[in-house]
Amino acid sequence: MRGKLINYLIALLIILTLNFLLPRLMPGDPLQAIHGGEMLVELTPEREAELLRRYALDQPLPRQFANYLGRLAGGDLGRSYYYAVPVSEVIRGALPWTLLLAGSALVLSSVAGILLGIEAGWRRDRPADRALVGLTGLLNGFPDFLIGALLLVVFGAGLAWFPVSGALTPYAGLAGPALAADVARHLALPLTALTLANLAGMFLLTRGAMLGTIRERYVLTARAKGLRDRTIRYRHAGRAAMSPVAARLGVRVGRLMVGLLFIETIFAYPGVGHMLHQALTMRDYPLLQGFFLVIAVTVLAANLLADIIQHRIDPRSGHAY
Repeated sequence: MRGKLINYLIALLIILTLNFLLPRLMPGDPLQAIHGGEMLVELTPEREAELLRRYALDQPLPRQFANYLGRLAGGDLGRSYYYAVPVSEVIRGALPWTLLLAGSALVLSSVAGILLGIEAGWRRDRPADRALVGLTGLLNGFPDFLIGALLLVVFGAGLAWFPVSGALTPYAGLAGPALAADVARHLALPLTALTLANLAGMFLLTRGAMLGTIRERYVLTARAKGLRDRTIRYRHAGRAAMSPVAARLGVRVGRLMVGLLFIETIFAYPGVGHMLHQALTMRDYPLLQGFFLVIAVTVLAANLLADIIQHRIDPRSGHAY
C-alpha cells in the first residue's frame, strides 16, 4: 500500500506542476481577457506595470510556482482575476451543483449498467442480449456533447418540456418542495445526457466481465448444487464480475468529468464544468488552477478508492499492495 501511495503523491506533484504551467502556456493576454481590449487601448505603461505587479505576472515563472505551492499549502487557492473574490469562494458556489449532477449520473449509470450487463451476460446471444448490445453500441458511438445537444433541441427548445439552461428559475423565490421540483426540472436534461453518455461503457464492461465468470468452476459447481439461477447470477458470477468493474472506477470518473465539461457548458449549468469554460475564456489563471486541481484530486481519489474496493472484492489482487 505504501508503494501505491507514493505513486499517487508523485502523480499529484506532476499534476500540480502541469496545473501551474498549462494556463500560462495558453495564447492570449490575461490583462486583455480580464479588463477587455478597449481598456487596454488607453492603458499606459505605468498602469500596465502596476496591474502586472498586482496579479504577480511580472515575476519569473519559478518564483510564481514557488508562491503558488506556498499558498496552496496554506489552503489559499488565490484570487480570481475576473470575479475579484477568492477562488475557493467561486469553487464553493459551483461545486454543489456539480456534485449533484455528477454524483447522480455516476450512481444511475453504474446501477443500470451493472444490472443490464449482468443480465445480458447471463443471457448471452439471446434476443435481449443482442438488443442491448446493439443499443448500447450505438449509444457509445455518440459523443457527450451530441447527446446533450439532441436532448436540448428536442425536449428543451422543441417540446419545451424542460428548461434549457441554468439550475434554478431566477427570481422565483421558491422554497421547500417547490424549490426541489424546480431543481429537478433543470437537472433532468443534463442528468439524462450524462447518464446515457456513461451507461454504455459500464454495460459493456460488466457484460464482458460476466462472460468471463459464468464458465468458472465455482459457477458450474453452484449449478450442480441446484441453486437458483438468480442466486448464481448475482451472488456468484455477478460478484466475481465486479472486480474488473471496480478496477475501472477511476477511469470512469475521469471519463465522467470530461463529459461533465461539455454537458454543463451546453446547458449553462452553473457547475465546475461551466465555470471552467468561463475561466478559460477569461484567461483567469488562479480560477483555472483551482478548478483543475479539484478535478485532478477527484480523479486521483477515485483511482485510490477503486484500488481499495478491488482489493476488498478480490483479495487475490492484494499483491498490488
